[in-house]
Amino acid sequence: MNISYNWLKKYINLDITPEKVAEILTSIGLEVGSIDEIQTIKGGLNGLVIGKVLTREKHPNADKLSKTTVDIGTGEVLSIVCGAPNVDAGQTVVVATVGTTLYSGNESFVIKKSKIRGELSEGMICAEDEIGLGKSHDGIMVLPNDIPAGTLAKNYFNIENDVVLEVDLTPNRIDSASHYGVARDLAAFLNQQGKNVTALKPSVDDFKVDNTDFLVSVSVENSIACPRYSGLTISGIEVKDSPDWLQKKLRAIGMSPINNVVDVTNFVLHEIGQPLHAFDGNQITGNEIIVKTLESKTKFITLDEKERELDNQDLMICNGKEGMCIAGVFGGLHSGVSPSTKKIFLESACFNPVFIRKTAKRHILSTDASFRFERGTDPNITVYALKRAALLIKEVAGGNISSDIIDVYPEPIKDFVINIRYKNIDRLIGKKIEKEQVKKILSGLEIKVKNETEDQITVHVPPYRVDVTREVDVIEEILRIYGYNNIEMPEEVHSTLVYSKKPDNQKLKRIISEQLIGAGFQEIMCNSLTKAAYFDGHNKINASETVILSNPLSNDLNALRQTLLFGGLESIIHNINRRNTNLKFFEFGNCYFFKDADKKNHTEGYQEIQKLGLFITGDQTDANWITSTNKTSFYHLKTHAENILIRLGIELSSLNEESSINDIFNDCIAYVDNNNNEYLTIGRISDKTLKNFDINQPLFYCEINWDTVIKKSAKTKNIYTEIPKYPEVRRDLALLIDKQISFKQIKDIAYKTEKKLLKNVSLFDVFEGEKLGNDKKSYAVSFTLLDETKTLNDKQIDKIMQKLVSSFKEEIGAQLR
Repeated sequence: MNISYNWLKKYINLDITPEKVAEILTSIGLEVGSIDEIQTIKGGLNGLVIGKVLTREKHPNADKLSKTTVDIGTGEVLSIVCGAPNVDAGQTVVVATVGTTLYSGNESFVIKKSKIRGELSEGMICAEDEIGLGKSHDGIMVLPNDIPAGTLAKNYFNIENDVVLEVDLTPNRIDSASHYGVARDLAAFLNQQGKNVTALKPSVDDFKVDNTDFLVSVSVENSIACPRYSGLTISGIEVKDSPDWLQKKLRAIGMSPINNVVDVTNFVLHEIGQPLHAFDGNQITGNEIIVKTLESKTKFITLDEKERELDNQDLMICNGKEGMCIAGVFGGLHSGVSPSTKKIFLESACFNPVFIRKTAKRHILSTDASFRFERGTDPNITVYALKRAALLIKEVAGGNISSDIIDVYPEPIKDFVINIRYKNIDRLIGKKIEKEQVKKILSGLEIKVKNETEDQITVHVPPYRVDVTREVDVIEEILRIYGYNNIEMPEEVHSTLVYSKKPDNQKLKRIISEQLIGAGFQEIMCNSLTKAAYFDGHNKINASETVILSNPLSNDLNALRQTLLFGGLESIIHNINRRNTNLKFFEFGNCYFFKDADKKNHTEGYQEIQKLGLFITGDQTDANWITSTNKTSFYHLKTHAENILIRLGIELSSLNEESSINDIFNDCIAYVDNNNNEYLTIGRISDKTLKNFDINQPLFYCEINWDTVIKKSAKTKNIYTEIPKYPEVRRDLALLIDKQISFKQIKDIAYKTEKKLLKNVSLFDVFEGEKLGNDKKSYAVSFTLLDETKTLNDKQIDKIMQKLVSSFKEEIGAQLR
């Protein structure tokens, strides 16, 4: 938001530099991003002077050019070739001398001494559009003859220098989205610094109704979407260019003047923060204004000449026949002010921020009006803004106020009533501030003190301060204006040192991130906001536990995620659509759950859990001349997941692998401990789930419950052990087993049979074939044996292997091949 320093001084008596103003604003929460010196005309008309045309004759080599001599008051007469049809001897004109830079929009060019069709030209006689003083290019500007030659153009046209402060508003500070709003905060700060400064709104005491010749009725059918709607009519106006002062004000903040009526509405918007809209009175069919929604898919053409399809939640300003304006967002093509307009209906309203925000997002529109309505405007300023704008329109466009003010305000919005305890002010700020100074700061912010006791005050906060609704918010306002820099650092720091074995979560995340990146993974970060519909209809995801947003930006961002899966799938299809099909992603993120309906309005009713998601799809490695392509598989991902657990010191033998029934996966397993705490779930994503995202290649996903893993890791002691002095012994068995037998069953039997000397069991081959039988398979399993006190002999080894074979035969019916 741009704030003009000269404009700002209309509402507050400033004796400080723009740089000091910027410093103060930044310190009180209105951060100034840049400070720029500007002129009311780009370039400030530097290099342009007033000249007298002494002679004019036809150019010898061009029919449409003239050869002139011009006196510019320096004693030197310039030869200038001019193409304007109206140039003549005896005229007083504006001359751009050699070296002058002229601007056309964002482009510029420098006047040079040159020959035009063989004749010397030492400057340029200017038209008004060529120097930014107007739009006409019919001919050169001809000025009154009493202006002396050599007068600087910037002095004659009263070009002003100004400084523009670019204020980076945060979404909660829409109360300062105007020059008066900034002046109010500035005055509050300067006052508590001992300066007697007051921010003053322009007076509207001269407002009066001239007649009742043009009456328009107003009805509001949706008072939730439009809590207040005010308006009046003005007749007999003349639409034309705005006067110079008004154009300068708008140009200073980067706006282009349109016409006197529209410029006034924009001026008032940036003056006091209230959006206004002027309707051509002749376009108000039936002389009635109806604020309502229209049926879905109704066609409406906006000012940008685009036909838009309305939603039944888009609030519209309608006449007796059709819509005229998308309320608070954008005007209609045919209802706005045009050069032929003679009477207008002037609107000043307060619209529900949620309605305006959704409509603006739906139609991908962003205007100065919607920017303010989306964040909340002052419902109690609509009538003042009407009076201010009406007086200005009468001043610049003539006419008469031809109706009483219409004000539909069925349920006035009340101030926020808040009790503030002095002890809480001192406690939260960290310094005792005198009571009188507290009340002075609040008064400067237009927060009224209504009741006071020894211990507390009761204040009424105006409704335009949408961000100040609690005691702590008011205390923050006090501190903001008092000055953060005025809170001294204490000479002592009181602290308690507590030794904690709690693991460093961020450090562990970095360790695992580096491990995954080293394994070829890439980190993604997806939005915590997602689509609630993703969680419907799954047996492992409880849709009733979804945290739904009260005021979502769209239906695609209306809930907090319960899993990292769906955000990752969106990232994967985004890459696949761009022919990046071999993907290995990981993401650390929080997931959210609504657990207790009885505590819906309290944080205790919600749960936040950290998770780690792993995704792999496509080829494991790119094809090259040494190796062929190798598709990713469940076992590739399982290895990465287990390596994470091992890196965090969690023994895989302490966890159980269990089949999990989960319709998001085709097949999946879960790692759980003996207390049924789930550490991770891993599997292949189901074809149905992939189809919903238009993914046509296998995808494997693992979701690790990071909080559970970290808790387990904290209890793990990393103990140093020596490398064994005695050799390991490996023996292999080829077991013929039923197809339903899993390797986990074999491993569990082995460890149960030999608890002391068996160190590792691994599967290195699986074979199935007709010779074995349709219900049989062969597992090739290796067993690693080690005695840490001596070397094992063949007799011991054979005895252990015989015990294992017997156990396999008895418990799962295994046979040696």
